[in-house]
Amino acid sequence: MEKLHNIKICIVEDDALILKSLQQVLNNAEGYTVTGTFFSAEAALENLIDHHPHVLLLDIDLPGISGIEAIPKLRKIQPELNIVMLTVHEESQLVFSALREGAVGYLVKGSNSKFLLEGIRDVFEGGAPMSPSIARQVIASFKPEKKSVLSERETEVLIKLSNGNNNKQIAEDLFVSPNTIKAHIKNIYKKLHVNSRAEAVSKAMKKGWI
Repeated sequence: MEKLHNIKICIVEDDALILKSLQQVLNNAEGYTVTGTFFSAEAALENLIDHHPHVLLLDIDLPGISGIEAIPKLRKIQPELNIVMLTVHEESQLVFSALREGAVGYLVKGSNSKFLLEGIRDVFEGGAPMSPSIARQVIASFKPEKKSVLSERETEVLIKLSNGNNNKQIAEDLFVSPNTIKAHIKNIYKKLHVNSRAEAVSKAMKKGWI
């Protein structure tokens, strides 16, 4: 049987009981070794270079610097570091914030030991492990919502806004007055719950409406 490559892991977790449990699970599994544990992102930033782990399990809610804020700082110290968020949070905003900053995996606390070990092995081998509930959110984000809250004319106006046209240009293209375009834009803001053109365009694009 082929011997597993030993994966060096560091953990950033401020809950002592959770930290101890993670250590036990990982150190008792063949091919996994916890080389460092930290109760804060600041401690990890100060000492990471001494451990040089393959994988870092990083909590989001930490005293001081949050896990998400720490990601780019940690990657600056060790660019090839595989950061896996280990958290109770499943809100899409936090998920995407962590992934945008450079995390390569997102596991929910309470995942069974087998799933945790498989996730760490997966990221070590180049994968991007995610708990099923998180993966569903990521997939859903790429699916456009079928029904737009915008009217056909409002959608037309927003498309032209996204192309950089101003109110006067849009009014001329649609053969209406600039005041009419202003009214459409006001309705777009209200329906999308935004306060700027950039926000309106961004939100509509994410939902697949334009």
